[in-house]
Amino acid sequence: MKSKELRKKYLSFFEEKKHKIVPSSSLLPKDPSVLFTTAGMQQFKPYYLGQESPYGKNTASCQKCFRSSDIEEVGDERHLTFFEMLGNFSFGGYFKKEAIELAKEFLDFLGITIEYVTVFEGDKNTPKDKESAEIWQKLGFSEEKGNLKFYSKEENFWGPTGQEGPCGPTTEIYASGIEVWNIVFNQYYYKDKKLEKLETPGIDTGMGLERLAKVAQNKETIFETDLFEPIIKEIKSLSQKEDKKALRIIADHIKAATFILSENIEPSNVEQGYVLRRLIRRSVRYAKQLGIEDIFCHKIAKTVIELYKNIYPELRDNQDFIFEQFIKEEEKFQKTIERGLREFEKLDEITGKKAFDLYQNYGFPLELTEELAEEKGIKLNKEEFKMAFDHHQEVSRKGAELKFKGGLADHSEKTTKYHTATHLLLASLRKILGDHVFQKGSNITAERLRFDFSHKEKLTKEQIEKIENLVNQKIGEDLEVKSEEMPLDEAKKQGVMGVFGEKYGAKVKVYTIGDFSKEICGGPHVKRTSELGHFKIIKEESSSSGVRRIRAVLE
Repeated sequence: MKSKELRKKYLSFFEEKKHKIVPSSSLLPKDPSVLFTTAGMQQFKPYYLGQESPYGKNTASCQKCFRSSDIEEVGDERHLTFFEMLGNFSFGGYFKKEAIELAKEFLDFLGITIEYVTVFEGDKNTPKDKESAEIWQKLGFSEEKGNLKFYSKEENFWGPTGQEGPCGPTTEIYASGIEVWNIVFNQYYYKDKKLEKLETPGIDTGMGLERLAKVAQNKETIFETDLFEPIIKEIKSLSQKEDKKALRIIADHIKAATFILSENIEPSNVEQGYVLRRLIRRSVRYAKQLGIEDIFCHKIAKTVIELYKNIYPELRDNQDFIFEQFIKEEEKFQKTIERGLREFEKLDEITGKKAFDLYQNYGFPLELTEELAEEKGIKLNKEEFKMAFDHHQEVSRKGAELKFKGGLADHSEKTTKYHTATHLLLASLRKILGDHVFQKGSNITAERLRFDFSHKEKLTKEQIEKIENLVNQKIGEDLEVKSEEMPLDEAKKQGVMGVFGEKYGAKVKVYTIGDFSKEICGGPHVKRTSELGHFKIIKEESSSSGVRRIRAVLE
């Protein structure tokens, strides 16, 4: 059975069972404590804590997920970084009996035989999950038959995430030698090292589509399913050698990177961008083991997009951006390797600190330094590297909190151009959409601008084109950018635009661009608009209620 049929059958089955089908949320979670969405339940977390669900008490979804903790494990038969999680959830609608029976019914419907199930055996703080065991026994499972097993808390108890939160025992379903479905019974709340019973218990389930496909398609590994076969085939067509581990790593990493790029994340040295960069650069390193020397990631990404574009249209919509970023990062990495190798050869000793300096100053990956050190018979102190890296991350976070007015990351020439472009963008938005538009925030780097503005509706394709054209028209007019200081009251009288959230002094600096834009601003600007190049909007999306977000680049 094809994976698209499995996905469809799962959601149709639970829709018929009165579950509201909810689309996958973004890979970038609202929860700032985690970098990526790692499970289907994340978008529903508030409803387990008493907040009323707008979807009703029972939902189901197919959620795109990413787990960076598994990067080093990828290459074996079952580990992935990116995967799709099929899940059904209940916030007080039903509990153990219904959840177990629904899982059994669906697998029977697919013709999949359950090999065995596991149940929580209990410990000194939490009782044995007799209720789940009894439900499975009524469905024909027992310890005597060997298809009902009791496992410890380490195996069959989930949560909480963090210091406190909902948690509970689990029951896991195994088929063809692997766990395919995990059902969590959120019946406790953990706080101050104590478990308290939840007023309204909930159901949180997760079944990896890739594992389900392996079982349903009777394959030896997940990499032989139709979710990977076309990708691996494309990699092989570019390869000069055969290396199963390298093929799997490249297939997983480029798929994951393609999905992260579809969220408009760019490779960088911090947070999500760092993980993305690591995925791309590991792919390039393992490609060299297959004899692939040319720029290749975008070719594999094309196959990934083809495979998933009808399920996740954001891949198709952001295709140009995805290809551009892959090519740009690969080219940058090639130069990095050349520079880094030269610097590596100059080292008289290879410490964790020096490995970090290579990474920080030349973008040289830790893994590559580690491999080169091993060739010299030296074991690298990764803990020392981690300490230096964590310090760097902390400095980066503090720096982010002290961004210049207008959301600038630095004063570089490129960032200055992007900052000036936001003035033209705001003026264009007000001309095209109306005077209700005000700036609600911005984030500007040397590679792109992100601009939030007040507007309730999604922009049409025609509106986006008009805004782009107007900005580019003003760039082409080679308008002068002038600045002058004036009293705040005078600026207000003149109807000068003010930056959202700023507290101004008695005197303010006002930047005027021709007769098109006039704003209070404290950041750096170009002298004339012709310096900006070509303005292109790469994405328009919702930022929050009543606020839209534009991401744009200067080409």
